[in-house]
Amino acid sequence: MRRKKNSISLDGLSVFHPLIAKWFRNQVGLPTDVQNMAWPVIAGDKNALITAPTGSGKTLTAFLWALNCFVTGKLDTGYTRVLYVSPLKALNNDIQRNLLTPVDELKRVFKESEEPFPEIRILTRSGDTPQSERRKMLRHPPEILITTPESLNLLLSSHGGRSMLTDISTVILDEIHSVVGEKRGVHLITAVDRLVLLSGEFQRIALSATVRPLETVAEYVGGFQSIEIRNHRSIGPDP
Repeated sequence: MRRKKNSISLDGLSVFHPLIAKWFRNQVGLPTDVQNMAWPVIAGDKNALITAPTGSGKTLTAFLWALNCFVTGKLDTGYTRVLYVSPLKALNNDIQRNLLTPVDELKRVFKESEEPFPEIRILTRSGDTPQSERRKMLRHPPEILITTPESLNLLLSSHGGRSMLTDISTVILDEIHSVVGEKRGVHLITAVDRLVLLSGEFQRIALSATVRPLETVAEYVGGFQSIEIRNHRSIGPDP
């Protein structure tokens, strides 16, 4: 996670809580170009497709604003508010470990400054998750849920699973290039669109090292939006 890179003139950290910006500068370094460009977009509640080489900080780019929202109270805790979906089950475990470190470090920074820091639980759910842990998730949903396309569809097929997904604010779709144009990708994006019926519209952030064509994939990630036309409900591409 530690890296020191030159950044473009835009300071993407300006949108964050001062202590989060301080932690980033001390522990990570200067933001990368992709972070400086993406954070103002994400902070503006817009959907985003982030493509950049491996090691450019895409994952932290997607998650750090969500952590900021928990800290500032924009997102309340006690509910699953952030959903991260990756087609690679092994990657999900890595993402959980890599997220726990900055959360623990931020908690320490806030404690030293005598500032409150919310409880942010980060859990994974896949076919390997024991039934006992799944039941615990239903009783006490994590603020950030990390899962796979298949497990997301299973959650949507059960009453208990759907009950966890009624307060989603952000969906992060990682490794999007690996499913675009495939049957698995269709299952993923239709599951994401089904979430809108439970949570209402939410922010979508897709991550990829490389993907083409950008415009087509961006439309794919944006999904469909429910609109009212003369008292008749219709759906169409999200502009």
